[in-house]
Amino acid sequence: MITLVILLGIGMIVAAIAAIYLKNLIAAVVAAGIVSLFASVVYLILAAPDVAMTEAAIGAGLSTAIFLFAVKRTREEEVEHD
Repeated sequence: MITLVILLGIGMIVAAIAAIYLKNLIAAVVAAGIVSLFASVVYLILAAPDVAMTEAAIGAGLSTAIFLFAVKRTREEEVEHD
């Protein structure tokens, strides 16, 4: 069990670093969503299912969707101005 938490923690760190250094905005947003998804699994393992469900719904789901929508809208406006 502790091994899984450590692996998820390492995965969160790797995904967070990837989100910082990726040049592609969509890939960076997905990497940030993966951090939230891994965090929700860690919360579930630590016996906090209410926090895990909230993190999965808001952190991984809604925030990622809003960021992807914002990136899409920003790119559409850039194309219109060119």
